[in-house]
Amino acid sequence: MTNKKPVIIGVAGGSGSGKTSVTKAIQNRFTNQSVLVLEQDFYYKDQSDMPMEERLKTNYDHPLAFDNDLLIEHVEKLRNQQSIEKPVYDYTIHTRSEEVIPVDPKDVIIVEGILILDNTRLMDLMDIKVFVDTDADLRIIRRLLRDINERGRSIDSVINQYIQMVRPAHLQFIEPTKRYADVIIPEGGQNEVAIDLLATKIEKILEKS
Repeated sequence: MTNKKPVIIGVAGGSGSGKTSVTKAIQNRFTNQSVLVLEQDFYYKDQSDMPMEERLKTNYDHPLAFDNDLLIEHVEKLRNQQSIEKPVYDYTIHTRSEEVIPVDPKDVIIVEGILILDNTRLMDLMDIKVFVDTDADLRIIRRLLRDINERGRSIDSVINQYIQMVRPAHLQFIEPTKRYADVIIPEGGQNEVAIDLLATKIEKILEKS
């Protein structure tokens, strides 16, 4: 990491849209620079003061589920070349873990999450705002496969959660933030033209910083 100001990129989009593939594509283009990914999923609010039955009602696709104040504080520190301790969220107990992850500032900082374009203070810290736009049928299939294979969820529980929480939250909160994006990328990291254009813009900002 040099003394230059880091480039901060926001990558938003619905659950299963391909945010992670876009993030990895950016990382692969900048192997000569240090790249840091800050996932909004790590910044769910601490709920240790709540009984378990209340924690189980948490809607993880709602803006109120996130501790944006802490996320903004950490992005500001990284931008000023200060290290942070990134929180870890434990989904098994539906609250923040006691574990933290030490993180040092990097040349390129990617802030990734479903609702990072829902907060004006957070957006103001970004040099480039990206929205990954993918059809709903692909998003639900990807989410279904992920939750079953990686999180041990049943098909019924994933579908019920999608219908009751994920889809309504996407339509009400996530989809409208697309209008704040500088770049809209259809189909995620498979869109090589969009990734090329994005990489070129990042390079220009790095040269000026």
